[in-house]
Amino acid sequence: MKNVALISGASTGIGKELSHIHAQTGGDLVIVARSKDKLEELKSELEKQYGVKVWVIAKDLGKPESPQAIYDELKKAGIEIDILINNAGFGGVGKFHELDYDRQVAMINLNVTSLTAMTRLFLPDFIQRNSGKILNNSSTASFMPGPLQAVYFATKAYVRSLSNALSEELSHTNITVTNLMPGATETEFGATSGMDKTAMFKKTATARSVAEDGYKAMLKGKMDVISGLTFAQKIMISAIPFMPKKMMLKTVKKMQETK
Repeated sequence: MKNVALISGASTGIGKELSHIHAQTGGDLVIVARSKDKLEELKSELEKQYGVKVWVIAKDLGKPESPQAIYDELKKAGIEIDILINNAGFGGVGKFHELDYDRQVAMINLNVTSLTAMTRLFLPDFIQRNSGKILNNSSTASFMPGPLQAVYFATKAYVRSLSNALSEELSHTNITVTNLMPGATETEFGATSGMDKTAMFKKTATARSVAEDGYKAMLKGKMDVISGLTFAQKIMISAIPFMPKKMMLKTVKKMQETK
């Protein structure tokens, strides 16, 4: 396999579009998600359409043992990863004390712990070769606390912080770390999180446009890329550093109240 990209959360949404974009370049893929059926369907589609090789790994990255299992499987198969795309994640709307605690922990495990583990496992190989690219899917939620999505916003702030820190740590190498920050995007995320019923998801970007922005930024080695914002959302993001915190929190909360 050549120019191999490992993409988590590859079966739907942004991850699926990223798989298509990478395959269009002629690069091979390792696609990871929970649904083996969806992955096999995507594998068939990519191999037939682009003539690339695709390796399927059906694992739940919310489980702590999954990152190591994925790494070990690829090592045993002799597959070298050139691009690591940590895309898997989920959210949920509601008051922190009312939401199911186990689901909050699962969110942290997927959005934070598994992303950290995957990066830590593959990065030493990148360093040994002095080559490689990492794309972490954060969110514009990373810019602020998120009342009614307290844990989700916090996990995305972690992803942004980690990605930026690693970018500087690796600045003397040929390895880059790109932090993708989408706004509201038309994927299954909206329905599964309940965000599709909020003002924030009134206008959404396509998964394809977000994936293209992230992939292009990764190839250029950019540290941060924001994608999929409306004009009003761009103004709000730019105004965050200057807004009184209480006002900003009330604004974010209002945007996330379900209708």
